[in-house]
Amino acid sequence: MKLARVIGRVFCSRQEPGLNGKAMLLIQPLRWEDEAPVGDPIVAADAVGAGSSEKVFWVASRDAAVAFKDAPPVDAAVVGIMDGHQVKDFRGGSK
Repeated sequence: MKLARVIGRVFCSRQEPGLNGKAMLLIQPLRWEDEAPVGDPIVAADAVGAGSSEKVFWVASRDAAVAFKDAPPVDAAVVGIMDGHQVKDFRGGSK
C-alpha cells in the first residue's frame, strides 16, 4: 500500500459502465518518511468515501480492481483513510 493525499476529484461526462457510481479522486502520492510529494498526481477510484485533503492509502494494478465487488477497470484505488502512522528511523529512533 502507498500513501497519498486527496487533492481533488475527477468528473467525467462519459465513462466505462463499470465505473458508474464510483467516485474518482485526484491523489498526490507521498513518501511515508516525511510525507513529501512523490511524482505526479494520479486518478484513483474511491472505495472508502475519502474526502478533500485527507491522507489515504492506495493500491495499484490488479489489487485496485479487486478492492471493489464488481472488479471495475481501474489502475489505482483508494482503500483506506489514514488517521496517523509511525515510521521507525533506521538509525534507532522513531519519527
